[in-house]
Amino acid sequence: MSRTDAIILRTAAAWTVFIWVTRIRNIIGDETRSTGFKVVHSVLALVSVAFAIAILGVASRNRRRAADKTATPS
Repeated sequence: MSRTDAIILRTAAAWTVFIWVTRIRNIIGDETRSTGFKVVHSVLALVSVAFAIAILGVASRNRRRAADKTATPS
């Protein structure tokens, strides 16, 4: 994986976490929303943040492998 690809994946993951944390904070504070709405969107947020963490792990692991391949003499 190229450095640019890893940066794009990391940026997308960070953006996903930022958006969902902001959204959940707004939803929880909104008294006009039902409990069901809050629960469903909280679960969606957790799933999305879990995917973002997985994406960060994949990007980091692949960049580390690429760095290891270039560092070791062939």
